[in-house]
Amino acid sequence: MKAVEITAHGGPDVLKLTDRPMPVAGHGEVVIKLAYAGVNRPDALQRAGLYNPPATASDLPGLEGAGEVVSLGDGVTNVSIGDQVCALLPGGGYAEFVTTAAAHCLPVPKGLSLKQAACLPETFFTVWSNVFMRGGLQAGERFLVHGGSSGIGTTAIQLANAFGARVFTTAGSDEKCAACLALGAEVAINYRDADFVDVMRSNGRADLILDMVGGSYMQRDIKALADDGRLVQIAFLQGPKAELNLIEVMTRRLTITGSTLRPQSDLAKARIADQLRDQVWPLLAAGTVAPVMDQEFALADAAAAHARMESSAHIGKIVLKIG
Repeated sequence: MKAVEITAHGGPDVLKLTDRPMPVAGHGEVVIKLAYAGVNRPDALQRAGLYNPPATASDLPGLEGAGEVVSLGDGVTNVSIGDQVCALLPGGGYAEFVTTAAAHCLPVPKGLSLKQAACLPETFFTVWSNVFMRGGLQAGERFLVHGGSSGIGTTAIQLANAFGARVFTTAGSDEKCAACLALGAEVAINYRDADFVDVMRSNGRADLILDMVGGSYMQRDIKALADDGRLVQIAFLQGPKAELNLIEVMTRRLTITGSTLRPQSDLAKARIADQLRDQVWPLLAAGTVAPVMDQEFALADAAAAHARMESSAHIGKIVLKIG
């Protein structure tokens, strides 16, 4: 099969088209013939040598995709050969065929194309598990998500809005802020022109913040949180280290937590999938929530897709056309 591999750690140009053996489904797994694969920040981190895959995972990048189930491993009962699914992948998505746990497959929502469905798993698993399961967002609460025009951001804005929260976000241009407002954000803060701490203080501060920036943002997040507020950290575009004054954490009873998705157990991911199927997939089928699409690239042009993502010029999701 055709696949794109990381030939060395470095920039986008280290991604090269190659031939790889066909994957084989193990116990509880399926093989999917991919039509599209999503492109995500962890792919770029893996390419740069900053995010190694688990020992049991494929060395190929790619954490989500959509296509047709073509093979079943022993013990699989929840999907059948010929089903069209989208799936969270342990890796290997930059290829014509991929294996993943059957429990991590979800049906393509009614009304969505395979291209759209390929953009769902990584971002929806991440947002649902961190904002709702870990962060406990409730209707009426003030929710701030940084990077609102990213794949994670556009998903978080829509889901938080759909479940009745008041949504605030940051983005790096007026165009991106306008896109966030159109998705349901109450306030979109252009971080080049305004301080999100000041804006949140004038709006009662945030009950929950989803942060993928890290670095200097972390202390500012603490100042932007309301009493008993929660900060959920999921990435570190500015780096994982920061100097924090924890006095406010103690005196205002703040919670700092976070997670990464890929290292979690298959069972933990299956539980997230079950909640998404029950609570979020009906919203997608109804058109209440939808993936925001940016640009499509051929599999052989994966390097250009990574360059697009790392330029931060995109709004929403970037996909690779596989089949």
